[in-house]
Amino acid sequence: MSDLCKGMDLSTLLEVEACGGRFSDGSGSADAMTILRRHGMDLVRLRLWNDPYSEAGEPYGAGTCDLAAVTALAARAKALGCRWMLDLHYSDFWADPGKQNTPKAWRGLDADGLEAAVYDFTRAALAHLAARDLAPDMVAVGNEVTNGLLWPVGRMPAMDNIARFLSAGLRACREVCPAAETVVHLDNGPDRGQYRAWFERYYAAGGADFDVIGMSYYPFWNGPMAGLAASMADAVARFGKDVMIVETSMGFTLEDYAAHEALPPDRRKGMAATAALAAGIGYPMTPAGQAAFLRDLAAAIRAVPGGHGRGFVWWEAAWLPVPGSGWATPAALAYTGERGPGGNEWANQALFDYDGRALPALEALDRL
Repeated sequence: MSDLCKGMDLSTLLEVEACGGRFSDGSGSADAMTILRRHGMDLVRLRLWNDPYSEAGEPYGAGTCDLAAVTALAARAKALGCRWMLDLHYSDFWADPGKQNTPKAWRGLDADGLEAAVYDFTRAALAHLAARDLAPDMVAVGNEVTNGLLWPVGRMPAMDNIARFLSAGLRACREVCPAAETVVHLDNGPDRGQYRAWFERYYAAGGADFDVIGMSYYPFWNGPMAGLAASMADAVARFGKDVMIVETSMGFTLEDYAAHEALPPDRRKGMAATAALAAGIGYPMTPAGQAAFLRDLAAAIRAVPGGHGRGFVWWEAAWLPVPGSGWATPAALAYTGERGPGGNEWANQALFDYDGRALPALEALDRL
């Protein structure tokens, strides 16, 4: 067995399947999780949103990652012999450094109330999973919490509140799933100054201890891999933690896929800004370039001093551009106040082509 964790975030998979997405590799057609497993995947990452539905019960899309969806996908992962990671967003929809919206049910709570809500929500979700023999192997408390969580009360520079909220989630994890490894996750892995300052402030504010520093690394946003290698080594030396790239991806094409989604012209957007950002990252956005990036990333993680590089998770490895599966439904756009369209915008980062055929990166994964 490889010493490197080879994970895949598959949070939209149920939705892609329901919308008609189909997958295949050289061995024939199969479901995406089975194909990825036989190419070496050994961990599945699944995000959990609090209440990803409108008041009228309309789903928000992007997998509508409620507890039922997470439970179903975790059961499939376990049946294939995979470990899995629960990624708690503590939001009704997407949470990242640019948005950390307090869930609808928690609006108006003060810091004490939010701390209690995080603890109760975490404990209830984990108890639900443990009762079904689906306790996660890893738990990320918050998603890309660089600028905090549960805004505005937990927004930077309010590190005292941020530390309280994360500590409440970590405490619930320790109580319900003591065997699970806990993760605190920031974005922009190459920014070692950010990691130093953030975790120093977190511990100074009394933040609870945890097991693994999680990093996101997207070369088209975050720059060359050499910066990531230096940042991982610095984090290990400074904080004595293992590090894990819990989100990463690399494109395999610059060919647009808007037509695959069958969206009307006024809702077509196609791929995200990766096309404009592709120059200068060191890898062409081709199937061969994607596979080379994956091999080099694995080598960089293995080179972390002391064997403290744990592995990686490829973000949304199976998010095909099928009609009906996008990043936000009209109900979600009404909730967030963002403008559409709400199409996929990520399909050129998957490990399957637009028709669900396995890409060469999966053969590279096999050999890591």
